[in-house]
Amino acid sequence: MAKGAYVLADSPGGAPQVILMASGAEVGLCVAAAATLEADGVRVRLVSMPSFDLFEAQPPAYRREVLPPDLAARVAVEAASPLGWDRYAGPTGEILAMTTFGASAPGDDLMNRFGFTPAHVAAAARRQLKS
Repeated sequence: MAKGAYVLADSPGGAPQVILMASGAEVGLCVAAAATLEADGVRVRLVSMPSFDLFEAQPPAYRREVLPPDLAARVAVEAASPLGWDRYAGPTGEILAMTTFGASAPGDDLMNRFGFTPAHVAAAARRQLKS
């Protein structure tokens, strides 16, 4: 966690076409979504970002290495507030996060209800590739 964010994996076959990023349990959603996208020939960069503050403290070259500025197709996944993710998703990226409060149900039901599924993450990535 010392650097705040890490490239977990890049799809083989060339430069990434889209970045999927998350912190905590949402990283697993991104991993599953990446498998779906890769099966369709989309090259994905998976980024785990457990600490915005530590990432911001890194040299600019490292930050550019993890999140290349010329790769605008980005999806951030956060089952809590979207606060702060706009900095990394960029002006055209998509943030899948909670914008409501007060629902109560078993965790899996809530994750499905609010779109925290690999299919929803993959769909967001496909929208990014079209823009």
